[in-house]
Amino acid sequence: MKEKAIVWFRQDLRLHDNEALTDALRCTQEVIPVYVFDERQFLGETRFGFPKTGKFRAKFILESVRDLRNRLRQKGSELIVRFGKPEEEIFRIARQARTSWVFCNRERTREEVEVQDALEKNLWSVGQEIRYSRGKMLYYTSDLPFPVTHTPDVFTQFRKEVERYVPVREPLPEPEEIPFYSGAIDCGELPGLSDLGQEEFEPDPRAVLEFRGGETEGLQRLKHYIWEAQHVKTYKETRNGLIGEGYSTKFSPWLAQGCLSPKMIYHEVKKYESVYGGNKSTYWVFFELLWRDFFRLMAKKYENRIFLRGGTKGEDDPAWRNDRKLLRKWVDGNTGVPFIDANMREIANTGFMSNRGRQNVASFLVKDLKVNWQMGAEYFESVLIDYDVASNYGNWNYVAGVGSDPRENRYFNLLSQARRYDPDGAYVKLWIPELADLPADKVHRPDRLSFAEQEEHHLKLGADYPKAVINTSKWR
Repeated sequence: MKEKAIVWFRQDLRLHDNEALTDALRCTQEVIPVYVFDERQFLGETRFGFPKTGKFRAKFILESVRDLRNRLRQKGSELIVRFGKPEEEIFRIARQARTSWVFCNRERTREEVEVQDALEKNLWSVGQEIRYSRGKMLYYTSDLPFPVTHTPDVFTQFRKEVERYVPVREPLPEPEEIPFYSGAIDCGELPGLSDLGQEEFEPDPRAVLEFRGGETEGLQRLKHYIWEAQHVKTYKETRNGLIGEGYSTKFSPWLAQGCLSPKMIYHEVKKYESVYGGNKSTYWVFFELLWRDFFRLMAKKYENRIFLRGGTKGEDDPAWRNDRKLLRKWVDGNTGVPFIDANMREIANTGFMSNRGRQNVASFLVKDLKVNWQMGAEYFESVLIDYDVASNYGNWNYVAGVGSDPRENRYFNLLSQARRYDPDGAYVKLWIPELADLPADKVHRPDRLSFAEQEEHHLKLGADYPKAVINTSKWR
């Protein structure tokens, strides 16, 4: 009898550099690739009442799973698709096909671990087991110069201990052939957006990029950014931009769903450097991948503490409130602070926001509005097309001052930020058309307009655009 195994695809929706798939092919003669749309993730809500997975990410995941199925078919295989609870659906397939193992890339955060543990318990009841692999990180934890529990809490120290001494392994090659299970099995139909609790929608023409899910699209984005447009050579100078597809890599949605391997990105950048030479910008792409590893290691080290109000430090601000009214103004982009509102309207309409924008809106919610950072983190979890649990909560810990950051009371002067990164107001005017007639020196401070200036520019504060929810005179 042929050895058979399930490969459970999770946030690793690719064939290249997929360790779980590679291990399964090495150990067995027949492979059953499976993806389960977890009903809790697509139909459930967060603690503060946001959909767990909003429409932008749901669509991206659907596209990614469809692409994975097509790529598997090109290799002589198939993708089994189910909707429900993975620990139940995969167990049914394992029992029906009488497999020996389930191979998957291990996840480390609470909800994902609970599913892993439940599936493992079910499999044990029929004499099967899970074999875990690594799928998320640039580095293998076994290559690091310290155990996970001793990971430095400060990024700079982590970077210095790792980047000079630990090589990044080559990505695993894409299999040439994937022998599929020879028995009878229902492959399952891909759900539609409505099955995932979302309505169909048209992309916003103002979006920085029309993100399409899947390994095929992710590899094309990598090729375009590095080789065709060669944006990589100026990344450090442009990465804080706000408008257009080229100011940053935009790899994050494909990284989050595992359509792109971080090792693949790293080695493609190294190839570029071997042809055109390296500079601060090519290094900075690696630097950002290091941050991603760091946040994942923090999630491994501190586990559920990254989700708690006090973060990894265990310290919270008693001034933080679960103020739903202020939160709603922030979410809707109606705070009366244009730089904040423009960013919040962008994420609401596209599922994406620049890194610069994310830092500013998070700082504003926590430091200016005094709203509990967990509410903002859950909104991002819901709406972001590139949501990654460790990066999202790690960044919110960082901005709120409850995570790994040597600086005390990190705070953004929003007027200074707006003037620096949107000096002519083009970004604000793109997302807040009611301010389009304001001159550049007025667009970031509409709350300072006199009645005469409001009449001159056809703008009535409190009617056409909200009055500021805070006193902005502190920003110079």
